[in-house]
Amino acid sequence: MAREKRAGGRRGKSSRSGAGIDQLPWQQVQNTYPKFELLNPDQMQKLHDTSMRILSEAGIRVMGDNVMDLFEQAGAIVDRDTQTIRMDESIVNEALKTVPSEFTLTARNPKKRITMGGNNMTFGLVAGPPNVHDRINGRRQGNYTDYCNFIKLAHHFNAINLIGNQVMAPIEMPANSRHLDTYAANLTYSDLSFHCTAIGRGRAMDGINMMAITRGISVEEMAKDPGVITIISVNSPRLFDDAMGDGLIAMAEHGQPVTVTPFTLMGAMTPVTLPAALAQQNAEALFGVVLTQLVNPGAPVMYGSFTSNVDMRSGAPAFGTPENAKANIVGGQLARRYGIPYRTSNTNASNAVDLQAAYETMMSTWGAVLGGANIVYHAAGWLEGGLTASYEKFIMDVEIIQNMIEFLKPMKFDTDELGLDAIKSVPTGGHFFGAEHTMARYETAFYKPMLSDWQNYENWEAAGAKDALERATALWQQALKDYEEPEMDVAIKEELHAYMAKRREEIGMGEP
Repeated sequence: MAREKRAGGRRGKSSRSGAGIDQLPWQQVQNTYPKFELLNPDQMQKLHDTSMRILSEAGIRVMGDNVMDLFEQAGAIVDRDTQTIRMDESIVNEALKTVPSEFTLTARNPKKRITMGGNNMTFGLVAGPPNVHDRINGRRQGNYTDYCNFIKLAHHFNAINLIGNQVMAPIEMPANSRHLDTYAANLTYSDLSFHCTAIGRGRAMDGINMMAITRGISVEEMAKDPGVITIISVNSPRLFDDAMGDGLIAMAEHGQPVTVTPFTLMGAMTPVTLPAALAQQNAEALFGVVLTQLVNPGAPVMYGSFTSNVDMRSGAPAFGTPENAKANIVGGQLARRYGIPYRTSNTNASNAVDLQAAYETMMSTWGAVLGGANIVYHAAGWLEGGLTASYEKFIMDVEIIQNMIEFLKPMKFDTDELGLDAIKSVPTGGHFFGAEHTMARYETAFYKPMLSDWQNYENWEAAGAKDALERATALWQQALKDYEEPEMDVAIKEELHAYMAKRREEIGMGEP
């Protein structure tokens, strides 16, 4: 894909617009720095042992006979009266033998292929809020127009590697079929891979089929080269519902990756202490991981962490807390122990795009980076504890992501970079502004921010004294103006629409 670059090739303008917002190029980010080890080996072993006791003594309740059948065949103790499954560590260990340590996710544009696992890191668009907000139109319910705008923004900004599950729900559309419209928007207005809804088998299969159509391959071929991903949310504490089970089974059967993510908020869904919350998270996550391998040994799966705490005064979820950052780090330790690719998030609980939103997002982002996350979910646009998708927050988050991408780049360290000759060439008390070493690098030496304004006060005031929030509004408006829709073959588009029409008819007749 042609891309205009600055001198030296370090930075490039948007790959979809010949001008406009200057940004980093599309890339598979690598986090090669040593991962932070918050717990020592003895603590990790105690955490693992407690998780195994949760699985073998307390058990996990499920609501689907198909799940119970699979675990019973594997030798687990299944109490069908209470719908509770208990299993010992040997079943977990056997399943972990077949879990891939890495897998790829291929978008309809194969140049946007991403790898999960190892040192690879990716960033996903916000997913799930019922509301949307911007400074111009205010807070409102989710709708299809705003949904499509967010997909366009995700396509336009190279820092976003993956589309999440419904940026916001388009509530004006029928609940049982609107996933078809959101999948179509994902595939039409972007060329990225996306998270498909796995509430039941039907929605999962629609995501699989629609991605296969746009890639021009069969579902069987896509099983060997996955193109969509999903998140299975465990209903903590220790409940795995039938819709989630059916969605997981459909995805695993067809070789599409599943991210098993317990919804563990300390003080509400888990005990109030962090070690207890992590032990419960680990047990619930491993239960889902084992299930994917019982369905299809070798099916790609991710270890999901979403542990944070509640505000003990109100009961409201809190994100971007010190406890949340610690959980992000320990979740990575656990995922690496089991050899499973790792997903976490960089969420915040602010009700506005303000100072709180910034410092909470940075806190949780650092937890994800230090923890070695392979995907940071909800990385751009999350606001109000996940109840709102925000245009301005999206822009702020892209700036945070780009800062992190630059931070993760290994430092060049050679004779030229050490600059001894440059140091000797400038007299004592002089300056390096006009030095040859500086002039050869002045355009590419440092990260150039998209949102930050580094002018002095007088120049900033003369330019309108716009704060970061005002600048963010202008940036998302500029991005939508510059957006260019990725090409799609007419025959593929017709096949996609025909599939959707057929599925609407089937759904209207009561089929899933």
